[in-house]
Amino acid sequence: MNETTSTAQHAKAHIRLGLKENWRQFALLVLINAFVGGMVGIERTVVPLIGSEEFGIASTTLVVSFIVSFGVVKALANLVSGQLADHWGRKRVLVLGWLVGLPVPFMIIWAPNWEWVIAANALLGINQGLAWSMTVIMKVDLVGPKSRGLAVGLNEFAGYLTVGVTAFLTGYIASRYGLRPAPIYLGVGYAVIGAALSILLVKDTRDHVRLEAATHAKEASPLSFREVFALTSFKDRNLFAASQAGLVNNLNDGMSWGILPLFFTSFGLGVERIGILKAVYPAAWGILQVATGPLSDRWGRKGLIVAGMWVQAGGLFLTAATRSFEWWLLGSLLLGLGTAMVYPSLIAAVSDASHPSWRARSLSVYRFWRDLGYAIGALSAGLIADRFGLSWAITSIAALTFVSGVVVAVCMRERTSGHVAVASPIRDDESAEHSGQ
Repeated sequence: MNETTSTAQHAKAHIRLGLKENWRQFALLVLINAFVGGMVGIERTVVPLIGSEEFGIASTTLVVSFIVSFGVVKALANLVSGQLADHWGRKRVLVLGWLVGLPVPFMIIWAPNWEWVIAANALLGINQGLAWSMTVIMKVDLVGPKSRGLAVGLNEFAGYLTVGVTAFLTGYIASRYGLRPAPIYLGVGYAVIGAALSILLVKDTRDHVRLEAATHAKEASPLSFREVFALTSFKDRNLFAASQAGLVNNLNDGMSWGILPLFFTSFGLGVERIGILKAVYPAAWGILQVATGPLSDRWGRKGLIVAGMWVQAGGLFLTAATRSFEWWLLGSLLLGLGTAMVYPSLIAAVSDASHPSWRARSLSVYRFWRDLGYAIGALSAGLIADRFGLSWAITSIAALTFVSGVVVAVCMRERTSGHVAVASPIRDDESAEHSGQ
């Protein structure tokens, strides 16, 4: 017994925070999140077209219903993921996410009706909510407070680059072999490899959390999940600003996922060229985060978030107002650039304002609001499109995205250099005062 305790203490003594100190596990988690992103990428181009062409669904609202099921379930999975991570450990939740995701590609391949696709996307929502959340949380655990933007940027780079590459590949394959089953075989490979790596090679990071909490400048009183939910949702101004921006960001992404393939098809664009447009957006989003994540560590979070929301809005306005592939390509690039500026900065801003002891739960609440945007965006855009047309749906979401950037500009307070502002559950005005200028 004493020998076992001594071994455990010896192992903990070698726990260090930092990217260099934990690069092997960090790189493994980057690779795993690439496979997580690929699971979503198999749907970006072909699934809306499966609904409209194979199942003959005329209602835009009904076509995008698979995104609604995905968004609602993913948001709820995000909400519980932090709590589960604190109680069960990060690795167990990651593995559970992969096990739930394994049936998804098979259900889409064999779906006899649209209800199967909706059910598959509910499972995909659980997979993404648990697996993607854990890769983010574990990377933040490993690197400590100094390199959060870099850690998140690399995580999202891997995930969304694979979303983009897979969206292109599925469009290319579909143009030659049909919408099903060939393009979806990629998802089978992603699910099997991602699950195997998570089970066999990933190590839990809770000891890294304990190390950071032990050296944290400010002791945190124990918080209930309800208190963390309230802080992240509306009580702390920085966390509120990040949560609403995250929701609107994924609201426009949900619209783009479901509406843009139908919009491009309505002007006679073929599935292969639609695949290019649907690939450029997440690929730019993914690649540029390698730069924007570290820049948020150096320049601050707020400016990148505000500017990014406005660049996204510009890309959507341009897409709705034009009728040629070249302009749509530019609009997709702008949408990817804006999202790359916003995405890692938001997660890092939430991490900045959260104590290590409740950071996983705060991130899970933020990701709940953010990914609820998928459902709200797809549903609202579908309703607007059915009533007023596809261009109006895109323009309305663009205007909302611009307004969200204004909310961040007014509400968020930038952290001072080298300082992390932790929200207080008792006196939020003090939290805001300490969070920067």
